[in-house]
Amino acid sequence: MHQITLALYPFGAGAMAVNAFFASLIGSWMGGPVLSTNIALVVGAIIGLPATYTFARHIRALMDRADDTSHH
Repeated sequence: MHQITLALYPFGAGAMAVNAFFASLIGSWMGGPVLSTNIALVVGAIIGLPATYTFARHIRALMDRADDTSHH
């Protein structure tokens, strides 16, 4: 599973960075600050790890399930 997580991490971190930036834009409507690009990337790198790990576990479970059904 670690290999899947490592392979997907750049995509997960990028997606989380975009989400963090857009969330800060929505938050700015209520008076919050808009994240800079660098801060959004750091936040994405941090929250991207657990998100990617969870997604990789899901993908691994689907792969295992597909293997189980293909042998029957």
